[in-house]
Amino acid sequence: MVITDENNPDLNKPTNLQGGIEMGNRKFGQEIIQNRRALSVINQGLVGGRAYPCVVNKRALSEKHEICEKKQADPVHRPITRKFAAQIANTQPACPPETKKANQSASNGFGASIFVDEEHNSPKEDQPVPMFLEQTEAMPSETDETEEVEMEDIAEEPVMDIDSCDAKNPLAVVDYIEDLYAYYRKMESFSCVSPNYMAQQFDINERMRSILIDWLIEVHDKFELMNETLFLTVNIIDRFLSQQTVVRKKLQLIGLVAMLLACKYEEVSVPIVGDLILISDKAYTRKEVLDMESLMLNTLQFNMSVPTPYVFMRRFLKAAQSDKKLEQLSFFLIELSFVEYEMLRFSPSLLAAAAIYTAQCTLNGFKQWSKTCEWHTSYSEDKLLECSRLMVGFHQKAATGKLTGVHRKYSTSKFGYTGKSEPAHFLLDTQL
Repeated sequence: MVITDENNPDLNKPTNLQGGIEMGNRKFGQEIIQNRRALSVINQGLVGGRAYPCVVNKRALSEKHEICEKKQADPVHRPITRKFAAQIANTQPACPPETKKANQSASNGFGASIFVDEEHNSPKEDQPVPMFLEQTEAMPSETDETEEVEMEDIAEEPVMDIDSCDAKNPLAVVDYIEDLYAYYRKMESFSCVSPNYMAQQFDINERMRSILIDWLIEVHDKFELMNETLFLTVNIIDRFLSQQTVVRKKLQLIGLVAMLLACKYEEVSVPIVGDLILISDKAYTRKEVLDMESLMLNTLQFNMSVPTPYVFMRRFLKAAQSDKKLEQLSFFLIELSFVEYEMLRFSPSLLAAAAIYTAQCTLNGFKQWSKTCEWHTSYSEDKLLECSRLMVGFHQKAATGKLTGVHRKYSTSKFGYTGKSEPAHFLLDTQL
């Protein structure tokens, strides 16, 4: 006889063991659901409302450009890749750094934190920067652009090429002109004399020298000699007196012989010795003139080739783009300086530059010294002021002093009445 379970209702009831297993399965399932809900809530707080299974940020943005995301509904749930994170960063506004720091330390409530993979030790250069921030940093400020424009507007005065106009003139020797004046600058120290040489003279003084030079300037004009002759005459006199002591009655003879030597060196037609004796009112004989000529040549060792202020005057006047008026006034001022013994302390090039600078200021009524003049003379305006103020003082007393030979010479129509010009009084102001 077969007994079936259907006839036995007790057998169809679940046993205690089976019931326990089913109850455990229900509780375990409820706990899994609760855990998933908790993780979902945390994910929503971290990722701005998106319930992602996991939060992975492989590379953190720099603290300067941290970004937060707005809560948007996203039907697609997928992990955040680097490419996707960059897209989110470019489309979302920036948020304060405190939000990011707070989110990084979030916990799931069960003691297990959600780990965010960030490369804290990576250099800032490797960290991606949003495109709108890169463009902001790359754009220069308006202030910088304004400063650059202002700097371009302030242009220095150019130095002119004063020899370009003489490129086809063989007498101008344009190819060698710079070397020539470099040699003159080197040799001008050998043509200078001590400004105190008169202390070794026992029978003559500075006043006697000034009278001699003033008289020779008139003689030079009467014979209609070249300017180079006058400049070399004064140089020969000073070089000889600095090496040889002379008596008072021979001083005029020294001046006449110095002019004779300068004429032989510079002039095409040289005055005869008889004319020089006549101009001295027959104070000396022909033999005395020739003997003094021999003495002076041997004392100076036949050295007549020295750079005088004249060679620098020609070059500097060209740099100043002078006209006839400026040229005559410059020569007037430098001839006034020849008479004064105290001007021996200035070099020939400085005398020439100061005369041209003073003449420009006199004609224009204000200080003027261009970059071209400064370049070719090698003297700035400040270096010329001392010598220039002395020349202005000589100009003021030229007509009223005891020695007026230079003033009378330049007060004629031949020199455009330059001697009657008004001096540049403003240069005497030491505060300028």
